[in-house]
Amino acid sequence: MTRILGLLTIWLALAATPGTAQSLAESNAQLFRELQSVRGVDGAAIERIQQIFARSRVLGQGNPAITRHAMTREECNARAGGNALAAYADKRFERICGAKYMAPLYDPRTERPEDAKACIDQFEYPDIPCSYPVVWVKAKEAAEICAAEGKRLCDAHEWEGACAGALEPPDYRFDLARGQSDSGAVNRMRAAHNAKYQSSASWSYGPAFRTGVCAQDSVKSPTCPGGGFGNCGSNTYPTGSFKSCTSPLKVYDINGNAAEHMNLPLAPDQMASSGSTRLGVTEMKGSWFIWDKYRAHPDWCRWRAPFWHGARVMSPASHENYHLGFRCCKTLD
Repeated sequence: MTRILGLLTIWLALAATPGTAQSLAESNAQLFRELQSVRGVDGAAIERIQQIFARSRVLGQGNPAITRHAMTREECNARAGGNALAAYADKRFERICGAKYMAPLYDPRTERPEDAKACIDQFEYPDIPCSYPVVWVKAKEAAEICAAEGKRLCDAHEWEGACAGALEPPDYRFDLARGQSDSGAVNRMRAAHNAKYQSSASWSYGPAFRTGVCAQDSVKSPTCPGGGFGNCGSNTYPTGSFKSCTSPLKVYDINGNAAEHMNLPLAPDQMASSGSTRLGVTEMKGSWFIWDKYRAHPDWCRWRAPFWHGARVMSPASHENYHLGFRCCKTLD
C-alpha cells in the first residue's frame, strides 16, 4: 500500500504537467519518467525508447500546440475513485504476465487466465491508466518500442480475441495470399475472414454498437480536414476514462480513443506470436476519438480492414497520423 501511495503521488505530480508542457520534447520527457516510475521500465529500455522517439519529429501524445484533450487526467483519476493506478491494478494478471497493466489472452470457454501463452497491454501505449495514448507512431516504431520493453506487436487475431473476449486459433488463409501482391493478399484474406465472423459481430463492450460507452465523443481540430501534424490535434481521452469500455478479458479502449497498429501476417513466418521479427503488413485496428459522431467504417472486434496506407510493418515508410497509436503483446515462457 505504501508503494502504491508513493506512485500515486508521483503520478499526480506528473498528471498536472501536460497542459503546461511547452514542447513535444518536454511532453515526451515526462512520458519517459512515467514509464520508469509507474510501470518500472528499466533504464536500459528507457534509453532505447528515447532513441526511437528522438528519430521522429512528431512521435508523442499529440502536438501540444494544437491538441485539446477531451478530458483531463485529473478527471479520469476522479472517475477511478481518486487512485487510477490502484483501481486498475490486478495482482493475478501481474503474476501471470510478469508486468503491470497487461491482461492474459485465452479462451474463457475452455481455459483459465493461467493457461494463457501471451498477454496484451490493457491500455493503449504507454499502458498507464489515465495517460494519453502515444500517436503519430509508425508501425516500425511501435514494433521497436514494444521490443525495447521485451514485448512485441500483437498479431491481428490476438487483438481481435482481446476485443471479443476469447482468443481463438489463428485463422489466416495463407493459401489465399500465395502469389499475390500485399494488397491483393490482404483483400482476399480479409474477405474470407470477415465472411466467417460477420454473423457473430460484437464489440468490446457487448453484442451491438453503442454510443456514449467509449472514448469516442471528442472532435477534430477545426483545421484538421487537410491532415498534418500542425493542423490536427490528437484530441484523445486519458486511457481507461470509460470503465465500461472494456472487453471480457479486461482490455480497455479497444473501441475508440486511438486506432492501433497491429501485425497482419501474410505467411506463417511473419507471425509475431510465433517469434517472427520479420513481420507482415500493417493493419489499423479499432476506431478513434470521434466515432460517436463519424463512423467511417465497421469497427466490430474481428473485422479486418482494407489495405489502408498499406506497408510492411518494418518499412520506414509505414503510416503515422494523429489518431493512430498501438499497444503491445508479450509471449509468455
